[in-house]
Amino acid sequence: MLDFIYYPVSAILWVWHTAFGAVLGPASGLAWMLAVIFLVVTLRAALFLPFLKQARTQAAMQRLRPRVEEIQRKYKDDPQRKNTEIQRLFKDNGVHPFASLVPLIAQIFVFVGLFHVLRSFDRTGTFDYLPIGRTASMTAEQNAATANYLFGPGDVQSFLHAELFGAPLSATVAGAGELLSTVAIVALPIMVIAAVATHFTARAAVDRQTGAGTTQLPFMRHLTLWAFPAAAIAGGALLPVAILLYFVTNNAWTLAQQHFVYRRLDAETAAEATRVAAARVAAAPKPGAKPKRQRR
Repeated sequence: MLDFIYYPVSAILWVWHTAFGAVLGPASGLAWMLAVIFLVVTLRAALFLPFLKQARTQAAMQRLRPRVEEIQRKYKDDPQRKNTEIQRLFKDNGVHPFASLVPLIAQIFVFVGLFHVLRSFDRTGTFDYLPIGRTASMTAEQNAATANYLFGPGDVQSFLHAELFGAPLSATVAGAGELLSTVAIVALPIMVIAAVATHFTARAAVDRQTGAGTTQLPFMRHLTLWAFPAAAIAGGALLPVAILLYFVTNNAWTLAQQHFVYRRLDAETAAEATRVAAARVAAAPKPGAKPKRQRR
């Protein structure tokens, strides 16, 4: 049903694995790890401009918040007029609220695509407990002989045998069995790094909203700052190592991108404020000079 997502994601992963596999060997766990990491980098780089537009839209909406609240008070008894005036205000200031949803929706599709493609390397029913990306169960022999989108049977076997510091990329902490200690040594640091990146990403967003004068329920603040990072650790025990690599790379990219974009927006806001102040000073009458009156 979502082949229009699965095939492009599979193609990008295949290109990076082919490139790194040519140097490190197709069955190298490092080659597969780098392929997953650079898949994330490729897709997030492609989404950078929409993310920047989203951040600018959010900043503009924060600046317009007092005027929006004024309109809401003025037309509180006329919902239709209120919505019309708010939409006009956004349009006059070049703000498109729904455009900010594009990067989020795109990232959801990317995650679903990557999750499904990586999970489909093992279609033996090992991961049937996961809520998404389910496929028809196969025997181990059938699975090894069946292609996975752009990956041929040889690539499927290569992935299933690939290891990172002794931990299979297809293994999970919860289902590691005799390899629990080995898988945990590799997976737990990845889970912790992903949780830390999630926490600081949420903290930067919350602090920025607080600084902009918005209000946020304490419950939501604690949820974003602590519950989501905790979920990254708890849920990480159920995910294959390869998908944990996606999470930590994606979260680290989000943290760095957020820092860069916010600094850029703050610089643009400061420059605009300086320009407006200079224009006002230039337009103001000089000390002692009589104000010019327009002739009727």
